[in-house]
Amino acid sequence: QVQLQESGPGLVKPSQTLSLTCTVSGASLTTNNYYWSWIRQPSGKGLEWIGYIAYSGSPYYSPSLKSRTSISRDTSKNQFTLQLTSVTPEDTAVYYCARMAGGWTYDYWGQGTQVTVSS
Repeated sequence: QVQLQESGPGLVKPSQTLSLTCTVSGASLTTNNYYWSWIRQPSGKGLEWIGYIAYSGSPYYSPSLKSRTSISRDTSKNQFTLQLTSVTPEDTAVYYCARMAGGWTYDYWGQGTQVTVSS
């Protein structure tokens, strides 16, 4: 059974860096043709894709967030990490990690973690 679990601070101050970690069990980050993604959902709004790190280790980011986003991984811990710099209150959202197969199909999700940007 594949499981994903997000972890990280629930409160971040404006202008600081948001850092979240997704711990994966039941699957390997290096298995071919899977893409390990970060997605967020502000309250009352739709899902927004942030980016992914591919099985090869290559990251790919949403153009609208690219300048502030970094996704990396630690294969020894089977974890991947999101860093979002220079946050503002508009970055307040529930953040999810998820596994994407080919064709932009998500088959496993974490439960999500609320991150609030506030002073």
